[in-house]
Amino acid sequence: MTRLAHDRYCRVIDDQVARLRTVVTSGADLSGPVPTTPDWSLEQLVRHVGGALRWAALLVRTGAEDEIPEERVPGFDGPGTWGDPGALDAWLAESGELIVGALREAGPDAKVWSWAGVHDAGFWARRMTHELIVHRADATLAAGLPFDAAPDAAADAIDEWLEIVEWAQRTLPDDTVRELRGPRRSIHLHATDTETELDAEWLVELDENGVSWHRGHEMATVALRGPLTSVLLAFYRRLPLDAPGLHVLGDRELLESWLERATFG
Repeated sequence: MTRLAHDRYCRVIDDQVARLRTVVTSGADLSGPVPTTPDWSLEQLVRHVGGALRWAALLVRTGAEDEIPEERVPGFDGPGTWGDPGALDAWLAESGELIVGALREAGPDAKVWSWAGVHDAGFWARRMTHELIVHRADATLAAGLPFDAAPDAAADAIDEWLEIVEWAQRTLPDDTVRELRGPRRSIHLHATDTETELDAEWLVELDENGVSWHRGHEMATVALRGPLTSVLLAFYRRLPLDAPGLHVLGDRELLESWLERATFG
């Protein structure tokens, strides 16, 4: 599993928490809906994120050998009062301090349980980074504010999702990606606004054996092109495929089938 540097994840987590806090204190309606996570209000989304950070922090800090139930995580549910942006902001700030502090103290190689078979603190640094990026996008878009993400972290978020898809097809017997097995087809993701050194292009291959992928520029059955942030959000089903700046070339139905089945986050 390729990762960014551990310190880089910690710094991105710090930054993403700060940016999410600006949404909380922006005057946005905390009780309003989040179109990309329709079961949650904006406040429920923020509480989900902060609770996840606290849960991961406890796992890392204790070197957990098994999953910790949510009810054992101090402050998991958030402030007792709803609709108070100041209280929610303070709780979220503390949640961020807890996870970054635990990750920095542990280092990337500390042994910790995870649900994906990667049993070290580095897994949680990466997972919480992308949990924050995608859910900050949910909150930011719901509040009508602009969203962007650092190119290295955005590219790594696509890598991580593809790795999780591969893990799911190996591990989960009812994984819906299995429905895409068949004659060889491929999906090309192409970020058009990044430096060459980032290599922000991906080829996802589907055949009778399942899903495989690698970075690179190749012809494909369907291509999704556009700015990296937009490609990331479309691939996570946070933007429609016809959003400004995005272009689908080739078999759009294949891409839609992938997005319907390879869901995560």
